[in-house]
Amino acid sequence: MKLIKPLFACCLLLQFSSVHAQGNSSMHDGHGAGGGGGSACQKLRINKNKLVPAHLAEVAPESDITFNAFGFDKPENLEVTVKKIPIAITTEFKDPFYVVRGKLPSELKGTHARINVKLRSPIVKCISEDGWLVKISE
Repeated sequence: MKLIKPLFACCLLLQFSSVHAQGNSSMHDGHGAGGGGGSACQKLRINKNKLVPAHLAEVAPESDITFNAFGFDKPENLEVTVKKIPIAITTEFKDPFYVVRGKLPSELKGTHARINVKLRSPIVKCISEDGWLVKISE
């Protein structure tokens, strides 16, 4: 009986130390953080006060769009679509945000559409989206 208690305590100690070692081996820095590579899941944010055209505005086909986006560091991972039609964009860094510019597609006329901005990260399942609505005239 004297041998069972120390043996049981030793087993518990080994059990908890191996769980602790496994938890640290992943180098997980918290929710959304990756391993030791420093590539965390980034959250796209758009300044809703600087949208051109404004939210729910009526615009002509092929109108220019401009918005300020921040919360990321690789603009090449940014994707803008309108009704699933990709838009060619240019980005200009103005610390601490990017000015993003593009043009509405010419084929969209007489419809409502969402300007959808998506940030794709190299991390699997790490996608951040935002956007706003416009009415495109005839």
